[in-house]
Amino acid sequence: MDLATRLAELQKRTFEHREVLLTEEAAKTALVMPFIQALGYDVFNPSEVVPEYTADVGTKKGEKVDYAICDGGKVTILIECKPASAELSINHAAQLFRYFSVTDARLAVLTNGVVFQFYSDVERPNKMDEKPFFTFSMDAIKPADIKTLEKFSKSGFDIEKIVQEAGLLKLQTLLRKELEKEFAEPSDEFIRLMASRIHEGKITAAVKEQYGRLLSGTISTLVRDLVNERLSSALNASSPAVDDASEFVATGEEVVTTAEEVSGFHIVQAIASRMVDPKRIVIRDAKSYCAILLDDNNRKTIARLHFNGIATKYVGTFDGKSEERHLISDLTDIYRLSAQIEARLAELDEALAA
Repeated sequence: MDLATRLAELQKRTFEHREVLLTEEAAKTALVMPFIQALGYDVFNPSEVVPEYTADVGTKKGEKVDYAICDGGKVTILIECKPASAELSINHAAQLFRYFSVTDARLAVLTNGVVFQFYSDVERPNKMDEKPFFTFSMDAIKPADIKTLEKFSKSGFDIEKIVQEAGLLKLQTLLRKELEKEFAEPSDEFIRLMASRIHEGKITAAVKEQYGRLLSGTISTLVRDLVNERLSSALNASSPAVDDASEFVATGEEVVTTAEEVSGFHIVQAIASRMVDPKRIVIRDAKSYCAILLDDNNRKTIARLHFNGIATKYVGTFDGKSEERHLISDLTDIYRLSAQIEARLAELDEALAA
């Protein structure tokens, strides 16, 4: 099972149970340990994953960090956990700061089981940075997140490469946040800059107001067009299956498989993996809907993603030839259709039916 599928399963668990995970221990057992497992580490091997790791620091004796991931007897990653209901802040990372300087670890993770913040020593060697270089949330796993997380997995772990890329990733994160602010609500400086390149004459308050109204809509249209253009160039109509979150599929001209459709596909694949080999679940896109098939057979449709509408999204499930559409407000709503998806698989797969 690939990392994307394992994370999709964990996302379902997070969605179903986060409201009752009110203690740190509950979050560790239900969410954090499975996350460590998803990265390929053996949580039951005390030489690889050490719970309640202790390293005395100066006058601080007997303090513990929740988990230490080790390789060859050396600590590589420190993990500090908080309850799922807690809002993470740098104030929660005091033990990570202290342990970072007295162990071999150059990576630290602060998490509540839903949000994961990754830290390193980009700014000063052996001193943990105050800001994470990478953050992701189980509420909205993006394809780019999976690519980054693969670098922290047991099979792909290379600390030197990670630390080298951490600085760039941190700058990209900060730039992205600033761009998101500008795109959502352009600042006076940005409005004035853009207006000065186009408008001839004095930039009055009325001119700034006019350009301010136009900028947000123009930026949204530009980003959407650029994304569609990039996806279209990456699509391969002759490859109907999606093997990981970075692949997108089209089956005809002007058909674009969006990141949302790929995420929806992985959720259905995760649900189906309890009954069949996930490699048998494939995606095939069309202009009006995105089909998820068993064995790449269009007569074995498991579900359809109707995500082309701007305001509403539906997931179609099947009973025989009859399709029932379910309105969803969030991709995690697909998990509520697990019973229908599993029933459909039993209907389509003769081995399961027997």
